[in-house]
Amino acid sequence: MPDLPPHTTVGVCDTQPVTAAGVRFILDSCPDLKFAWAVSTLDDAVRMVHQHPPRVVLADKGLGTNGIIHWILSLNASHGNVGVVVWGGSMTEAEALRFVQAGAKGVVRKVASPETLVSSLRAAGNGSTWMEDIIFRSSPRAFRTTRSELTPREAQIFGLVEQGLTNGEIAQELGIRPGTVKIHLKHLYEKTGIRSRYHLALSSLRDKGILTMTA
Repeated sequence: MPDLPPHTTVGVCDTQPVTAAGVRFILDSCPDLKFAWAVSTLDDAVRMVHQHPPRVVLADKGLGTNGIIHWILSLNASHGNVGVVVWGGSMTEAEALRFVQAGAKGVVRKVASPETLVSSLRAAGNGSTWMEDIIFRSSPRAFRTTRSELTPREAQIFGLVEQGLTNGEIAQELGIRPGTVKIHLKHLYEKTGIRSRYHLALSSLRDKGILTMTA
């Protein structure tokens, strides 16, 4: 008899035990996914990942955006083979981008269908980065130009935007005024046909094959 493919084990860190129970019910109907454990705090998640590392952790945004980002960065440093999918009742463009830039393998809304949630967990289990494009007011467009057509300074700023730096942080990094950063961003928007820094960063990640965006 051939060996069965290994399960993608999933830990859940959610502030609401009933929600975690619902996730377990969904996973029980998926032969390739296996519920591992459920906790309600990030501290408990740290302990469980250390004791019983799953392949994926589904983390509730209600635990705090900054706390989750710090936890993802720490987790990637200590358990790089554990992927994190962040989900929440609401999700802004800025939050979604920050989670991905911190190393989250998925971003999904709690109002998404069970099929969408399962897709995000499967993608994270395979090491892919996955995001619902409905989180964004309009889907990131393809670039109208290539990086080679940008000036060296524009390319620098593009790279720093992709890393999640603010205008002030970019100005400090490059030793220029924040107003100058805004001018360069305006030129980037005009050249690429993209109208926001979030879409600029996401389009770059998607074009590099780092991020898959699925409705």
